[in-house]
Amino acid sequence: MGIVPRSLAVLLCLSSSVWVTAQTVTAQVAAVDKPALAAILPAIMPLDQIHEGMKGTALTVFQGVKPESMDVEVLGVMHNVNGPKGDIILVRLHGAKPEYTGVVAGMSGSPVYFDGKLAGALAFRIGEFSKEPIAGVTPIEEMLEINALDHRPTPEPMRANVPNQKGTTQTASPGESPALPAQNYSNYLKPIETPLVFTGFSADTLQRYSSQFAAAGIVPVMGIGSASNRKQPEPIEPGSAVSAVLVRGDMDIAATCTVTYVDPQHLLACGHPLLQFGEVDLPMTKATVLATLPSPMNAFKIVNTTETIGAFVQDRQNGIMGVPGRESKMIPVTVALHSGAATKEFHYEILNNARLSPLAMMATVFNALHGTNEYGEDITYRMNGMLSVKGYPGVTLRNMFAPLDNGQPAAALAAATIGERFGRIYTNPFDAPDIQGVKLDFDLVRERRSARLEASRTDVTEARPGEQIMVETVIRPYRGERLVRQIPIRIPTSTSKGTLRILVSDGDTLDRMHRGTPMMNRGLGLAPTIALLNKEHGNDRLYVSLLGSDPEAMVADKVMPTLPLSIMNVMDNMRGTQDMIVLGESSVSEAHTDPLDYVVSGAQMLTINVK
Repeated sequence: MGIVPRSLAVLLCLSSSVWVTAQTVTAQVAAVDKPALAAILPAIMPLDQIHEGMKGTALTVFQGVKPESMDVEVLGVMHNVNGPKGDIILVRLHGAKPEYTGVVAGMSGSPVYFDGKLAGALAFRIGEFSKEPIAGVTPIEEMLEINALDHRPTPEPMRANVPNQKGTTQTASPGESPALPAQNYSNYLKPIETPLVFTGFSADTLQRYSSQFAAAGIVPVMGIGSASNRKQPEPIEPGSAVSAVLVRGDMDIAATCTVTYVDPQHLLACGHPLLQFGEVDLPMTKATVLATLPSPMNAFKIVNTTETIGAFVQDRQNGIMGVPGRESKMIPVTVALHSGAATKEFHYEILNNARLSPLAMMATVFNALHGTNEYGEDITYRMNGMLSVKGYPGVTLRNMFAPLDNGQPAAALAAATIGERFGRIYTNPFDAPDIQGVKLDFDLVRERRSARLEASRTDVTEARPGEQIMVETVIRPYRGERLVRQIPIRIPTSTSKGTLRILVSDGDTLDRMHRGTPMMNRGLGLAPTIALLNKEHGNDRLYVSLLGSDPEAMVADKVMPTLPLSIMNVMDNMRGTQDMIVLGESSVSEAHTDPLDYVVSGAQMLTINVK
């Protein structure tokens, strides 16, 4: 146990903190004792030893894959500016490249060294349109708190191979200097942006969904780059570019920052949160920097993501953590677009995350529909699909989508519907969904196939229980001739005497009435949520509902119509423990037209007298 294998010792001496193949290193490190492990880890510079005037180096990639060094000068330490006990080291970067480019998006995580000891990661920029490359550094001690890495043995001070541009490491005269007053900078301190590179997306998609990505926790710096499966033989080391993948395949979304710390089993990067979701599961890839674009407004790295090397598993206040060799659970998606005899298919995977998966589905589906030659303003889509959840019935995805008069395109409506289904599955408070995949088929129709309910009437004004009545409806297609449809419906024999209300409506009106407000559905588990989704009405039919005067209760996905008042009084006490919706009327009977091949909208109320 006390002897390091010769092959591992040579490798680690040559590469210091360089990250090699996870399976090889993990197996060998298991045989290394703690003193030997301490000898291969980088020395740490505690925050209390940082003072004004210290000079050191930082590493980042400006082009290619090899980190380059920049000179760093400490301006001071700011306390409690990154949350409670969240301290920041304020530095000025020196050197031809950083002084030309400034602090650029994608630079976050760049390791900072003093006297060969790792002090932290570049993570914050100061102000807007800054004329100097001044940045904030997250102390490495706070980054190591992300996991049990801070319980590792503390090695003796040692010099890492991190020279500055002059070839030496410089340190100012010792002695703790007064900390900088936080109020001078805290109003202008913000994380260095992590470029969120969209590959295979149209400009309209980015514009439509960028604000929603920002609201979900990512500032969408639309960098330029692409994705590749090519091998990148160069090892990961401090200063290397690394990417977290949200979508991969025929469309790609990846966020890129810089590696701060590497040991044989873990990697720390960014120096600030990517999403700050805590535990995450995102594919981790190597990355090649094609160029660094200087700009006073928005300087960023142009990045190509390359081979997958593991998974990011933690996303915390002071950085993100990756594990080599680990495989991420992604959701496979297939979107097929049929236009006449031609079919175009898109295959990709999205991340498995309650907040971002619905948004990723919306953006990718809209992009698949919008980014084709067949797309046009008056296009209508017929959708058929299935969302598969392990251990549960599949969620049927069937509807039609036509453009709205307010300019909302059919592709956006289809994307929003799918995102809403995902959101309802993920937000149930009882069961963690294991989504196995999504398959969607869209038939494209080159016209606006929408219609409004224009009129409705009954053939009688009075009827008896058990009798059948006829409801005649008139719908008006977009720029088309009126269509008359008759819908027969039978009055239940149990219907009470008096006025009977008849609702003639589209499917969405019925779903809203039965679903209640979102707050009323907050207690549903996964099984009743899926059951409700599969009971929702299609939007290509007209529905006739008979509404009785007795109240109706809905507990989870079960409907209890025409309940006596005494029973309702008892059930009213369940509202605190059950997800129950109470409606003042009961839907005692329902009928509908055959599919009309139009997206139907509108609602009207009729009345007849039951003898």
